[in-house]
Amino acid sequence: MTTPEPQSPAPRPPAPESPDRIHRSAGGIAAGVLLLAIVLWLGCDALVTGHGRVPWLALAAMILAVPLVTAFTLRPAVYANEERLRVRNPFRVIVLPWGQVAALRSGYSNEAIGKSGAKYQLWAVPVSMRARKRAARQKARENAVGEREGRPGRFGLGSRGGPFAGTGFGGGGAGTGAGAGGAGGASGRAPADQFMSDLIDLHEARENADSAQGEVSVRWAYEILGPAVAGAVVLAILLAVG
Repeated sequence: MTTPEPQSPAPRPPAPESPDRIHRSAGGIAAGVLLLAIVLWLGCDALVTGHGRVPWLALAAMILAVPLVTAFTLRPAVYANEERLRVRNPFRVIVLPWGQVAALRSGYSNEAIGKSGAKYQLWAVPVSMRARKRAARQKARENAVGEREGRPGRFGLGSRGGPFAGTGFGGGGAGTGAGAGGAGGASGRAPADQFMSDLIDLHEARENADSAQGEVSVRWAYEILGPAVAGAVVLAILLAVG
C-alpha cells in the first residue's frame, strides 16, 4: 500500500496594492491645456496656409513642442499608497518604497530624499509662497473669529478615515490634489504643504512595514524624449539647409 505524497500548499497570490492617492497641479494642467491649444492652432494654421518650407518647419516645431509642453504641465503627478511613493516627473518615473525614503523635505521646492542620498523633486507639488501667505491669513482670521466666539480655531489635519487611517491620508481611494495656487483647506495650510504633511505622516507610519520594502526604480520617459528629440533634429536640419 503506497502512502500518498503530501501536496505542497498552493502559493498565495500577492496581496493587491492599496489604492493610490494622486496629486497633480491644477494650475499646471490648466496652463498645459492652454499652451497645447495655442501650439496646435498656430501649427495647423501654418500647415494649411504656409508655403515653401513653412509647413515642414511648423510640423517639426509641433513634434518638438507638444511633448515638451505635455512633459512639464500635464504629465507630472505623485502617486502614494501604503507600499510606495511613485513620482512621475517630466522625463522620469521614480518608484520609492517607503523603506527606501530617508526624508521628505519641503522648502522652496518639495523633494523626496532616498536613503542612498539621491534627491527627487516632486514636480507635481510645486511650492507657492502666495498660497502659503493666503492660507496663513485665512488661519489667522479663523483663529480670531474662534477667540471672539470662545472656541479654538481649526488646527487639525482633516479627516483621517479610510484605508489610510492613522497614516495621514484622509479618505480612501484615488483622489486628485488641488493645485499649489489654491486656497488653504480646513487645515489652514496651502494645499501643497498639506499634501507634503500627509506624505510625511504616511512615511513615518509605513517606513518599517514588510510590504513597503524593496528597491528604488527609475525609468526614463522615452515616450516623451523620443518625439522631442526627433522634432529637434528635424527642425535643426530644416534650419541648417535653409
